[in-house]
Amino acid sequence: MAKAIKQIAIYGKGGIGKSTTTSNLSAALSELGLKVMQFGCDPKSDSTNTLRGGKYIPTVLDTLREKTVVKAHEVIFPGFNGIYCVEAGGPAPGVGCAGRGIITAVELFKHQKIFEELELDVVIYDVLGDVVCGGFAVPIREGIAEHVFTVSSSDFMSIYASNNLFKGISKYSNSGGALLGGVIANSMGTPYSREIIDDFVAKTHTQVMEYIPRSITVTQSELQGKTTIEAAPLSLQAGIYRSLAAKIVEHSVSKTPTPMEVTELREWAGRWGDYLLEVEQGKVTSQGAAI
Repeated sequence: MAKAIKQIAIYGKGGIGKSTTTSNLSAALSELGLKVMQFGCDPKSDSTNTLRGGKYIPTVLDTLREKTVVKAHEVIFPGFNGIYCVEAGGPAPGVGCAGRGIITAVELFKHQKIFEELELDVVIYDVLGDVVCGGFAVPIREGIAEHVFTVSSSDFMSIYASNNLFKGISKYSNSGGALLGGVIANSMGTPYSREIIDDFVAKTHTQVMEYIPRSITVTQSELQGKTTIEAAPLSLQAGIYRSLAAKIVEHSVSKTPTPMEVTELREWAGRWGDYLLEVEQGKVTSQGAAI
């Protein structure tokens, strides 16, 4: 009997640290002795470069444009500690659907049964979370990913993107779609960032998987073209990524979140904005109160 492959999708607004988090998670999982594939689903095709010393790899769509028939092995490249790296890619600039690469790559790998051939333990889809439609919704809509996690800071647009993701998960949950594992709280550095995220997950009936602080170690590592796990393995930040990996390994039950409607979300954000203004002006001194 074929072993179960844990397939997860990590979504997040562009620029929020989604690929940084995903690559460090992949690296930490590989340290646990797991066979890991990171499947970059962003048209920028930069998900896996810190697993490969800063080097970019040919994408599935680029390769298909060059040749009619493509073997899955031709678009899989070795990364840090034996991680299998794949980039779905995007269309030529200004032409076609940005999510097409995900659809094409997933179909190619399923048809050739590559996950089973490689005897993978974990497949991580790194997916742009600004738009949950078309190809970007494939890991959720078709239940390819069993568990979905979103990377979010306490900034409103990041939370807005996560809330939209929750809507997509809710929409497809009754037809075999993937469910939500939780929120990975990233860039936890500003005052009240943790409290804002905690309140958001409480309102949407989900959970925080890990709090990841903003860290210069991450920047230093990426400037070397490496993950923090590889470049600074003994750092506090690397330990936090390993803690997240352990929680992901143990995670088995995902749920349907309860997204806020746009008006409700806007009012919620407005209350937090008013509260933080009062704190700044010294009108209130209590900390951590849910709004």
